[in-house]
Amino acid sequence: MSDNQDLPEPNAEAVADQPYRRAIRSFVMRAGRMTDAQKRGIDLGWPRFGLNVENGMLNLDALFGRQAPRTLEIGFGMGQSLLEMAQAAPDEDFIGVEVHRPGVGSLLNGVLTAGLDNLRVFDCDAIEVLDNCIPDGSLDRLLLFFPDPWHKKKHNKRRIVQLAFAEQLREKLKVGGVFHMATDWEPYAEHMLEIMGAAPGYRNQAADGGYVPRPEERPSTKFERRGERLGHGVWDLKFERIE
Repeated sequence: MSDNQDLPEPNAEAVADQPYRRAIRSFVMRAGRMTDAQKRGIDLGWPRFGLNVENGMLNLDALFGRQAPRTLEIGFGMGQSLLEMAQAAPDEDFIGVEVHRPGVGSLLNGVLTAGLDNLRVFDCDAIEVLDNCIPDGSLDRLLLFFPDPWHKKKHNKRRIVQLAFAEQLREKLKVGGVFHMATDWEPYAEHMLEIMGAAPGYRNQAADGGYVPRPEERPSTKFERRGERLGHGVWDLKFERIE
């Protein structure tokens, strides 16, 4: 999430020198104290709503006990937007992926408080989830809101939106499914537009081939509202799988 952008960035050269590194990561693992509410979310919510990569490929109909439109959000931060979307669409199912444990606890506490049953959570790398747990052609929407922009040019390779990533996501979407991105960093928005324009099997839903107006279904976050007060822009992109 881009509200992490003032955190110190890792030394890219040092990371690259690690001989057994699995891949370049697009996120920074952060420690953080857990509030009592977040601990409650983990303690009471995880056994009911938590998912583990080790359990392998999901049967989504069995997981949710029904057939319904399915949305997966990558990097939900503290989870408020995902919680609001799940509350607003009880006839749809949602899966969130986040590596920041306090954020996972916060979302799960919200799920418990709201009494929801249409949301499940992973607390690990989204690439592992996509590789091992999400069936091909199973998702109606994929969401990526305010990912780390990696401002420095030498770190641009860490941006999660790359051609291989776009192709991986396309396999998980149904034909007609939508990959929805949002960022408050214009150079990253331009990068997203360039990558997605080159990715096969997608159609930009913007009539002018650029950005879409802010969709009503994307809740505004406290971070986004703060940015708007400071005059910051936000760019939304929607690309539909066409084949």
